[in-house]
Amino acid sequence: MKSFRYRLLIAALAVLMGTVAGHSQTADTPPSPPMHGHHMGMGMGMGGHMGFLAKQLNLTDDQKSQMKAIWQKERPAMKPLFQQQRVIDQQLRQYVEGSFDQDKVQALANQKAQIQAQMTIAETRIHNQMYQLLTPDQQSQLKQIEAKHEARMQQHMDQQPATPPEQ
Repeated sequence: MKSFRYRLLIAALAVLMGTVAGHSQTADTPPSPPMHGHHMGMGMGMGGHMGFLAKQLNLTDDQKSQMKAIWQKERPAMKPLFQQQRVIDQQLRQYVEGSFDQDKVQALANQKAQIQAQMTIAETRIHNQMYQLLTPDQQSQLKQIEAKHEARMQQHMDQQPATPPEQ
């Protein structure tokens, strides 16, 4: 359960990071690549939710600018990981659409797992740096938001059928 709470913290910080990154982009800056992985589906592509979290936590302009600086510093290191993952996903697609080769798919899956591990480490480092910028009150608020989110997720999971419906 503690691992799940940690993942929720990371997801919330990802949303927060996305908010800062979204606010930091100018017209001549290309958009950030979408975040992928265990928690980053909530990353860059959830516009309204990112602003919501920043408002809920009442971030100061200084906090926003510091978070922006963290993201801008780390973004160049993340970009090649996203690109490598995209290349592997494209390579895997040929085994979906064509003939299946267990050994080659396994090798690509192993490469993808290594990239995802590197991404998880980098994302956790970024989220930690951003979390440290929050005041104790903001950290407490974030934990409350996460607890509510966790309760909603658990309720959703409890409503899911145990086995897929027969067709």
